[in-house]
Formats: sequence, structure tokens, C-alpha cells
Amino acid sequence: MFYLGLDFGTSGARACVLNQAEEAIYEARAFYADPAAPEYWREILYELIRHIPGNIRADLSALAVDGTSGTLFATDETFEPVSPALLYNDGRAVAESKEIDNPQFGPTSGLAKRLWFARHFPNAAFCFHQADWLTALLTRKGGLSDYHNALKSGFDVEKLAWPDWVNRLPGSHWQQRVLSPGEAIGPFDPDMAKRLHINPACIVRAGTTDSIAAFMAAGIKEPGEAVTSLGTTLVLKLLSEKRVEDAASGVYSHRYGKLWLAGGASNSGGGVLKRFFTDREIGQLSTAIDTSQPSGLDYYPLPCPGERFPVNNPKLAPDMEPRPADDVKFLHGLLEGMARIEMHGYRKLVELGANPLKRVFSSGGGAQNEAWCKIRQTLLGVPVEVARHTEAAFGTAMLARRGKSLLPIG
Repeated sequence: MFYLGLDFGTSGARACVLNQAEEAIYEARAFYADPAAPEYWREILYELIRHIPGNIRADLSALAVDGTSGTLFATDETFEPVSPALLYNDGRAVAESKEIDNPQFGPTSGLAKRLWFARHFPNAAFCFHQADWLTALLTRKGGLSDYHNALKSGFDVEKLAWPDWVNRLPGSHWQQRVLSPGEAIGPFDPDMAKRLHINPACIVRAGTTDSIAAFMAAGIKEPGEAVTSLGTTLVLKLLSEKRVEDAASGVYSHRYGKLWLAGGASNSGGGVLKRFFTDREIGQLSTAIDTSQPSGLDYYPLPCPGERFPVNNPKLAPDMEPRPADDVKFLHGLLEGMARIEMHGYRKLVELGANPLKRVFSSGGGAQNEAWCKIRQTLLGVPVEVARHTEAAFGTAMLARRGKSLLPIG
């Protein structure tokens, strides 16, 4: 039997298949022509599944899908998109966020976006999170979500219910039934199984977000251990015995079985680096950085104005000046600036009551950059290691394999 994890991130998607021993036996990757177009996500979903070797598809036991947190759009009753997708960092729902009497739900939150859709697409049949829609395409079951994706849409993850105040807001008719990540939704839609030549008994499980999937891949179980996802954006997750929240700092906690994942997501990250350098240039220049000495530059690297964490300021301007003539020094300053953001992020979580930081595991594309990891370890003051498994798709495949039992049970 085999287990498939599908990770839909900012720029593309990955597939990972595990066997019973949780060894990766197949991996693939594809990129979107347009990251904000659901039609391309669907195309990549089918493409990734079709390219899995036939013998694996025929014996696929379960799958799960993760998607970017806070990415929503509206569809008709046949699941066809009728609106643009508002990505995780889309801040157009400013007016709607002001209608929510809760500072945790700013313009980029799923809840503010749902209100925006209610105003602009009131006749839509569904309002989906990214992972929910992709799962619905495979099962033909709409109106379902998981409590990781639903958190930023207002779901109370302590009481495991939609609060009454959320139910009174516009768009409440789109309220989804929320499942635990890994909970079985059901088998493939028969026509879809036939179309994709997949085991018709394959179980589709409720998914998660891409950053939590990366945490799952690292296999962390002890409070005080953390995962920093070094992808297009910078995402911090610290395993904590206490739930911590602070809207002013962009801090929130995901339920993780009996424990909590305290964290936040900065708009800084690899996406900033790619504005200036190719992947190859980043790799070459990084090897020339003297990590034993500071760069002397005080940057706050952002791709555009606006930050979510460790400060929640939609108007915060990028600071990447002055730019030295030496590209090695410039890259050093950018990496150091992002490491400081990470350092302040973990300090904020601990100040709010999360368990003290013991160790950080790195995942995502930037995890392989040795210079960046050395800079981060110096600033964080704790061991920084590359996670054994760094891809979110691996974590989602683990979720498909173990179901709800992957999360610590109290």
C-alpha cells in the first residue's frame, strides 16, 4: 500500500509517495503558470497524479492535500471558480476587516476575505480554502475543511466550533463542516478515480496548511522544538504546551492534538532573494560569505510594503538600502536581516508564554543554505539543524499514512 501527499505552495506543487515504512518512493514537482489562478492548481493536481507510476496509483491507499494558509476563492455549485483567488498575502479586504470586531482578523485573514467575497460574489455556492477545493475535486464533496485551514477564517480551535459571532457575519451560509487534519473524508469519486486511473478505494483525508505540513515532515514531538520554513516566505512554528495569541504581533496558535503550534508568518523570505539573484547565484555567493563576521548592514528584507510577523503592519516599508557594490556582502546583509526577523519572532512567542526555544529545524528550499543556517544559529543561540525531511509534501504524505494519529493525542 502507498500514501500520497500533495503540497500546494506559493509557486508550485509537489507530490510525495510513501510506502508502509514511510520511505519516500516517488517525488515530483510542477510549477504554476499563474499562482493566483485556481484553474492552474487543478491542472497541476491532475498532472501530478497522472504522472505517478501506474503500479503505485493502482495500490494507493490514502492521500491528503495541503495548501497555502488563508488563500480563498468562490465557486459555483459544480466547484467551478467564479472569483479570483485571494492569496495568503492579499490585503484588499481592508474595509471588511474593519467590520470584524476582533483584531486577530486583519485584511489578509481568511475571515476578512470571506466577507469580501460575500460583498462581491454573493451568489457563489461555495467559498473554499485552497486545500479544501482540491480535495473536493477528488471526492466531489464540498463544504468541508480542516481545523488548520479554518483557523484564520474564524473557527474556534479550542472549542472545535464556529463561534456565534462568526455565524452572524456575511457569508455565514458558506460555513464549512470542519474536520480534524487526517480525518477520512471518503473514497475518490468513482468517475474521478477512473479518469485518473487510481485505486477507487483510495481514501481522501482532510488536509492541512503547507507550513504545518512542513512541521509534520520534521517529526518534532517535544515542546520547545521548532521548525522554520525557509520558502518564499518565512514561517515559524514552535511546539508549545500553551496556546499564545497576539494580533498586534501577528502571533497565533494552531491546535496540534493536545499541544499547540505557536507561530507566525513573515512576508520576508526566499521570495525577496529571488528579486535580486537566481538560485545558482545565491548558492555561489553564499559559499563566499564569512559567517563569523557581521555584514554591517541593517536590513528588513520585504518583497513589497507590508508585514505580518513579528510585527503586524500592512504599511511597513522594505529596508534594503544601502546596497553595496559587492554582491556577496549584499546577500550576507539580506540573509542576516531575515535571521533577525526569525530571532525576534521566536523571542516574541516565548515572551507571550510559549515554551522556551530549545532547537530549530529548517525546512523548505533555504534549509540547504549552510551560510544562512550558520548566521541563524549565531543569532538564535540554539542548535539549528536541517530537518530530516524538509518538504511539506512528505509531511502531508505522513498525514495520509497515519491519519489523525499523527497528531499528539491528549
